Amino acid sequence: MINTVRKWMDRYFAEEEAVILLLLPALGVLLIATLGDVLRPMIAAAVLAFMIQGLVGWLARRVVPEPLALGLAFAVFTGIFLAFFLVLLPLVWNQLRSLVSDLPGMLESLRQAVMQLRDAYPQFISEAQIREMMERSSRDMAGLGQAALSFSLAYLPGVFGLAIYVVIVPLLVFFFLKDRRQILAWCANLLPEERPRMSRIWQEMDEQLANYVRGKGVEILIVGAVSIVAFSLFGLGYALLLGFLVGLSVVIPYVGAVVVTVPVAVVAWFQWGWTPMFGYLMLTYLVIQILDGNVLVPLLFSEANNLHPVAIILAVLVFGSVWGVWGAFFAIPLATLVKAMMSAWPRSHAGAPAPQTPR
Repeated sequence: MINTVRKWMDRYFAEEEAVILLLLPALGVLLIATLGDVLRPMIAAAVLAFMIQGLVGWLARRVVPEPLALGLAFAVFTGIFLAFFLVLLPLVWNQLRSLVSDLPGMLESLRQAVMQLRDAYPQFISEAQIREMMERSSRDMAGLGQAALSFSLAYLPGVFGLAIYVVIVPLLVFFFLKDRRQILAWCANLLPEERPRMSRIWQEMDEQLANYVRGKGVEILIVGAVSIVAFSLFGLGYALLLGFLVGLSVVIPYVGAVVVTVPVAVVAWFQWGWTPMFGYLMLTYLVIQILDGNVLVPLLFSEANNLHPVAIILAVLVFGSVWGVWGAFFAIPLATLVKAMMSAWPRSHAGAPAPQTPR
């Protein structure tokens, strides 16, 4: 048994680079697990800087001087960032509070619908069943409202936290953009000089991660904006909140679209019931999802990750349970990183027989 373990260790951990490839992800997991809340603004700033770097590079390729390109890209980012925190987020919060306060009225509409169902089919549903159903619905809706407010209060920063995000995150983004070469060089100095496999993994992940993060940001903006406009044109209640949720749903592949369909359908049904307007809205929502999956995603994500859907869902479940929203957002890049590390992992073949030289 000991010899088997020793041979396995000699094969996969004989080289220094293999040990470092194992220690770096473990160190990252440890830092996030212990200092995740403290490092959250820095992680957010690093992600945003990575996204904005694409705009800086695009402007630089148009013969715009790099300092001017950096200033223009940072100005665009600052405008969008402040508009999100100071305009969009308060509006979404107000609509969420309004939705929670309207839950009793929705419950009453549900009760009337159930009573009509009982009158139409008395042989299938009884008074006791209706009473039990309504009591259960009351408890579920009350719990849902409390859970929504608790979730929002937990994830929406307070006054001090909001000041940290509004002030510190843009500053970090600026310095990440301005001094990115020095920061990357400092990080590289901490690694061994000879790191061929790590360099290959970095080059592969840099391109794929850039494509994914920037493409996902654009996808969120487009899907969210189109959904808000479509819901507003239909006159759907809480259009801003629901469109915001639809935009965020693209963060979690497959699962997000299924989950966000429930609140859209529920709100539309409570507003219009089984009417043609309800069908038109759900058809429009279906078209948005189809165009997103079959047109927008192939246009934005030019680099295929070659991951099976089962692997993607597994990555979302695993990394989402460990790191929450950030884990779900980076599930695909992290799964791709794991795959790249497994492919490039150094393997010693010392125990293999030497090839015979033909005579």
